[in-house]
Amino acid sequence: SMASPALLMRVVASAYSVAEKAAAIVRNVMAAGDLGIVEKTGANDLQTKADRLAQMSICASLARKFPKVTIIGEEELSTDEVTEELIEDGHCEEILKSTCPSQYAGIKEEELVIWVDPLDGTKEYTEGLLDHVTVLIGIAYGGKAIAGVINQPYYNYQAGADAVLGRTIWGVLGVGAFGFQLTEAPAGKHIIITTRSHSSTLVNDCISALNPDSVIRVGGAGNKIIQLIEGKASAYVFASPGCKKWDTCAPEAILHAVGGKITDIHGNSFQYNKEVKHMNSAGVLATLRNYDYYASRIPNTVKQSLVP
Repeated sequence: SMASPALLMRVVASAYSVAEKAAAIVRNVMAAGDLGIVEKTGANDLQTKADRLAQMSICASLARKFPKVTIIGEEELSTDEVTEELIEDGHCEEILKSTCPSQYAGIKEEELVIWVDPLDGTKEYTEGLLDHVTVLIGIAYGGKAIAGVINQPYYNYQAGADAVLGRTIWGVLGVGAFGFQLTEAPAGKHIIITTRSHSSTLVNDCISALNPDSVIRVGGAGNKIIQLIEGKASAYVFASPGCKKWDTCAPEAILHAVGGKITDIHGNSFQYNKEVKHMNSAGVLATLRNYDYYASRIPNTVKQSLVP
């Protein structure tokens, strides 16, 4: 008889369906018109009914199937009163058929940490910039991001009434990343993608020092990594604290699965074990290709301002 699929592939296969359910929740809240916005630490740090419901759905659904996995979500919520209609029990069959890399075949539930951003790009969501929004489920083992799911609930939303809305991208280190067309940015062009709503003198000074051909300012870490893997931008540069582990875990796994690289502004890799602090306090530098070109040009003044 066939051995049952390895735990990691079962978790990723479930996370795929769970992310699709979360995306439907995000679209339904927007369609119903009452976003239920609350400010967390200020006008650029918002939480909506969609963030709350999507996180409850993701965390409760995964916890029910994988009770010993550590799940860390962005929003501080109780999952005690999760209603059945928020539970997603399905999985993606295609992922279960993929072979688990041998180095991950023996993983136990208690060794996994799942980092969840139920709605990355909340501010953009409230402003109707719907293509910036992603649902992020990142899976870490031994402190490293090894698998991830990114759903774009509004992918294709400007393509007309008949267009199928949304898509799900997934990846596992050693397997690859799927659900998009891997494309490199134009050769010799330095297109930098950075924050839209969290700019600062330091952020802008760092970008100027890289002498870019153009700068794209958008919301969401998930969105920025997608722009890198689809060849719309050559480097994601954010010389500021503000980004958290749940913003980078899923995108990092997908980027690394296709040979890209993400670090803080000093070149340190991110750690994702459950004890780690949530803030990526030394910023973000990510590329699909040519990481060293950008890393070598980050000014020392910027590095000195950002303490890991």
